Amino acid sequence: MKTFHDLAKNRRSIRKYLEKSVEREKIEQILQTALMSPASKRTNGWEFVVVEDKEMLKKMSECRPFGSKLVEGAPLAIVVVADSEKSDVWYEDASIAATFIQLQAEDLGLGSCWVQVHNREKNEQQTAEDYIKGLLNIPQNLCVLNIVAIGYKDEERKPYDEEKLQYEKIHWEKF
Repeated sequence: MKTFHDLAKNRRSIRKYLEKSVEREKIEQILQTALMSPASKRTNGWEFVVVEDKEMLKKMSECRPFGSKLVEGAPLAIVVVADSEKSDVWYEDASIAATFIQLQAEDLGLGSCWVQVHNREKNEQQTAEDYIKGLLNIPQNLCVLNIVAIGYKDEERKPYDEEKLQYEKIHWEKF
């Protein structure tokens, strides 16, 4: 049986995916897990846009000049958005939900990669967030945090080497 430690150790950013659709049951389980993610004062300001359409994934992959091209090769993407008026910590709540999505995908044998949208530019005239909002008809009152690309892995990444973890970053009692 996998432990949470195993899951964290083996979850790596995957940027290449097999041309194989993710089964509906797995997508639903990922979304259920996202809906169970913690939120400040249980405001649940996050929402999720599920995209499987290849043409839309291609358009979404153009949201940034670098770092978003991998979305085109993914069979599935989940866009994490949140209502900044519901909570002053919407960014944190949405980040936790996105992390739950990634960990659940890994647990189901899928790879994933976080593509940052918030505070990123598509070009000098448009933000990545406004571009994604326009593509997906996302209401203006919602903030787009990221895109989580998901699919069956077409690359192998080694698990974290526990001997190389930065233990010097851990401080006991005082900094």
